[in-house]
Amino acid sequence: MSIEQIYEQFIKVLPTSEQHRLIQLIQAGWDAASSHEHDQKTHRLMELHGFGKEIWQQVDVQDYIEQLRSEWRS
Repeated sequence: MSIEQIYEQFIKVLPTSEQHRLIQLIQAGWDAASSHEHDQKTHRLMELHGFGKEIWQQVDVQDYIEQLRSEWRS
């Protein structure tokens, strides 16, 4: 069943006050889900310390900096 069919069959027939209550319930569910997602994605910056260090092990820092500077000059 599509959202449009659900709306036509179940929601549109509700009194306006009940439709408003349904909107409030949906909004509360979004807010709770959004808050929960935000909590799960919160990290401390120091958790990234050392992350990806293996990528830079074979890179000469001075050569890398000089390469970047030459790209900026172009």
